[in-house]
Amino acid sequence: MDKELVINADGIHYTPLNTMIRSAVARGVEEIRIENVLGQRFIADGLKGRARITVCGTPGGDLGMFMSGATIEVFGNCDHAPGNTMDAGEIIIHGSSGDATAHSMRGGLVMVEGDIGYRGGIHMKEYGDHRPVLIAGGNACSFLGEYMAGGIIIILGCQGERILPDRGVGTGIHGGEIFIRGDIPERILGVGARKALATDEDLARIKPLIEKYADAFSVDKELLLSPEYTRITPASGRPFANKYTWE
Repeated sequence: MDKELVINADGIHYTPLNTMIRSAVARGVEEIRIENVLGQRFIADGLKGRARITVCGTPGGDLGMFMSGATIEVFGNCDHAPGNTMDAGEIIIHGSSGDATAHSMRGGLVMVEGDIGYRGGIHMKEYGDHRPVLIAGGNACSFLGEYMAGGIIIILGCQGERILPDRGVGTGIHGGEIFIRGDIPERILGVGARKALATDEDLARIKPLIEKYADAFSVDKELLLSPEYTRITPASGRPFANKYTWE
């Protein structure tokens, strides 16, 4: 049986494209290369198994949504919400990613070489031994980790001169943790978030993740491991408790 498949996505609507992908995986194809991708949505959504998918081009929204186990490597930028509600597997993006990257992610790993848009990691959550991870090598826009309920977000800021994430970091966070390389001012923290210098124990936990990013994108590990990191966590389990009145 042929274990590899190349698909030319030029001009193909996302529905037949995704049918081709699912059919190939069901037949036992282990390596799929999709060329000339331009905006097709929902690639590999709901896909189970250990297939490896290489995407050449710019996929549309919700790449890998509900995916469980596969690996997607994108050579290009991504539209919004790659990894949406993903349960397991990996998405590796050699470029930048749009808004809501890793939206409601429940497990697995999303790594973005460059920047991510607004509301990265919104509603990320964890259960059992499923602990999702989002790593961005560049920077993040406003409301990073909004309403986060679990998992780990790491912002490395290693694309040129480091720029801090925008306002509202961790707004409504009630679980999980966010690590940002270097220090950040209190003014960019969102409601319910608090910051502290990451401890040696914290850094030991995230070191393998940082090394994995460095290996994937050929970045100097020492550059990323040497500076201090800020750790952002929930100030309480009910960040908006004071917004309600009780009689």
